[in-house]
Amino acid sequence: MSGAELAFGAAGIGNLHTELTDEQAYDAVTAAWRQGIRHFDTAPHYGLGLSERRLGAALREHPRSAYTISTKVGRRLEPADGTGDDLAHGFAVPATHRRVWDFTADGIRRTLDASLERLGLDRVDTVYLHDPDNDAERAFREGYPALERLRSQGVVGAIGAGMNQSAMLTRFVRDTDVDVVLCAGRYTLLDQSALTDLLPSAQERGTAVVIGGAFNSGLLADPRPGATYDYTAAPPELLDRALRLKSIADRHGTTLRAAALAFCAAHPAVVDVLVGARTAAEVDDCAEQFRTPVPAAFWQELRETGLLPSEAPVPKEELP
Repeated sequence: MSGAELAFGAAGIGNLHTELTDEQAYDAVTAAWRQGIRHFDTAPHYGLGLSERRLGAALREHPRSAYTISTKVGRRLEPADGTGDDLAHGFAVPATHRRVWDFTADGIRRTLDASLERLGLDRVDTVYLHDPDNDAERAFREGYPALERLRSQGVVGAIGAGMNQSAMLTRFVRDTDVDVVLCAGRYTLLDQSALTDLLPSAQERGTAVVIGGAFNSGLLADPRPGATYDYTAAPPELLDRALRLKSIADRHGTTLRAAALAFCAAHPAVVDVLVGARTAAEVDDCAEQFRTPVPAAFWQELRETGLLPSEAPVPKEELP
């Protein structure tokens, strides 16, 4: 089996797209714990702090030493008038706060302190710079050194960056001393762009990689008309490709969900595969799929049909 583990991405319990009750969110985290998941990822961005509050509450009954938790900095929350909702940013919550991009040292410390308060913790294991795409130089010049200082002071254990692209993450790996990077959506059965830059660099430097978006925000979980890819409607050509992948999976007696997770986990640089499950049933399904071996013939057919590049690693134990 791959050395990568399944991890819980907590955007969903921050009311991503649709509302959940506190009880449903609690049940999802509890299901993750029951399934043996011990790494949990959140961010202030997710539901304007709701994800952090719910995750912290659900984990409070477990020993702090028994799990690891990551959160993110770069979007500072400031109180707003609270009228309207946050659906323009993807979350079904009241607009009680507004997000302020802030990669300054002071902003990062204030953002982390607020996260710790919402989580009810005195430390987190990992802190990521969150989506610094449009403020790269400040993130490298001010944000990253601030995280380095927090790490040296023992306030956080590991530092890194989390993004939906591989190019800037590769720069973090090559030009800084990050411990880990979180790459969402750029290493999946539909998009292997991280295979050419980020993953080789991470292997060379010994930097851990966490893969998010294994299902590309839904298309690989359930390919059908109207399915989403990177949070918007899937283009027809990608829907066709996903349907081809599902047809091959069906023919080989496996599921596209199992194959999508196994593919992400198979690369030697990857330590965790984050799944953004919203409910206990989704968590249980993801855990079951993650444990399900995918036949070697499935990977062989993907390579023969050009649906997967030959250089992309596949689960070793399933090869002939």
